[in-house]
Amino acid sequence: MKYLNWIPVLIFGLLTHVAAADEVHVAVASNFAAPMEKIAAEFARDTGNMALVSSGGTGKLYAQIKNGAPFEIFLSADEATPAKLEKEGLSVAGSRFTYAIGKLVLWSPKPGYVGPQGEVLKKGDFRHLAIANPKLAPYGRAAQEVLEKQGVWQPLQSRLVFGENIAQTHQFVSSGNAELGFVALSQIRQDSAEHQGSFWLVPQTLHAPIRQDAILLARGKGKTAAEQLLKYLKSDKATTIIKRYGYGLPE
Repeated sequence: MKYLNWIPVLIFGLLTHVAAADEVHVAVASNFAAPMEKIAAEFARDTGNMALVSSGGTGKLYAQIKNGAPFEIFLSADEATPAKLEKEGLSVAGSRFTYAIGKLVLWSPKPGYVGPQGEVLKKGDFRHLAIANPKLAPYGRAAQEVLEKQGVWQPLQSRLVFGENIAQTHQFVSSGNAELGFVALSQIRQDSAEHQGSFWLVPQTLHAPIRQDAILLARGKGKTAAEQLLKYLKSDKATTIIKRYGYGLPE
């Protein structure tokens, strides 16, 4: 019966572990929502801390942070927005870094519809082309740059369907409301859509680099879980997940 003496010790140990666990509230750009879920799961296993993830368009998340949303970390779809938060004193100076480099694709769920050079854009054999709103979404700005360099931005104005963010843009295409659209490579990697449809991986020479920056927000200053998560984003486990979803990594 001596083994019963271990039960209170075991329970106490478990309670101590639970009590030591912490939470960090993370605002994540919608293109990175799927990989962040995987990273958050690994982070919880390795540290015991929970990452509570809220995803949305970069522009909207910025507005929420400005209005006092309780986020402690921000994973943006660009580098300009975290830099702006730093200038405005809403984040911790010196905490900003690039966690991923996004890749843009022109995608359709129809096999063989989008050629390897995106020729369909100039052929115009479609009624609707979906892109994220360039005024709010970094991937939308990149898509506009591509269309401008291809000389079709103005001719295609009447056929453009604007998503509020890259997640809604993907939904327009996957639902058939638009025959094709510019989305993040990570989105078609996550649902194996690249194997079900056709896509053109847009050369990065056709648009400014989509450098996605992370930053520690003012609410996260001095919080161990927040600092741990930022560090974890640079770990081998996290970068393996990031690369698996088609992102590049900073050199």
